[in-house]
Amino acid sequence: MFPDIQKTLPFLNNGVAQIGMVVEDLDSSVKNYHQLFGIGPWHFYTYARPLLKQMSYHGQPVEYSMRLALSNMGPTRIELIQPLSGPTVYADFINSRGYGVQHLGLLVDDMQSALAEARVAGIAMLMDGSGFGLDGDGHYAYLDTEERIGIMLELIQRPKRRVAPEKIYPEA
Repeated sequence: MFPDIQKTLPFLNNGVAQIGMVVEDLDSSVKNYHQLFGIGPWHFYTYARPLLKQMSYHGQPVEYSMRLALSNMGPTRIELIQPLSGPTVYADFINSRGYGVQHLGLLVDDMQSALAEARVAGIAMLMDGSGFGLDGDGHYAYLDTEERIGIMLELIQRPKRRVAPEKIYPEA
């Protein structure tokens, strides 16, 4: 199914850096994860304009918004996502499966090269967004891998500097 995939897609060799889950209520989910597992602090962001400079869905420019919270559990980043508006892979996931683990995140140094490698391997990009870093950098892209491996992969080129979170839970 994936001949020489690790040669074709070298970003797979970096391992999983993030587990992303779609949730119905971000605030209550964060509180539950903190109480049950001690995960925190959580940093909250709203991904929409003006934070996101560019957004696409199935190759077309779109407008969408979501609230998300990020925290670490050991070396793995946990991302909880509450979709708010617009067409997204999160809304697609909810419609087909409900809420739960939606993607595995993989770090890349060069998003354009990683996306080109995915295209050569026959894997399409379904949705992306960029410009969320303090300096207008940062880019994420979701790949169409659900039918092949049972979960979506997200490529993540982290920004050099992140904007301040809207809030942190629990408060210091």
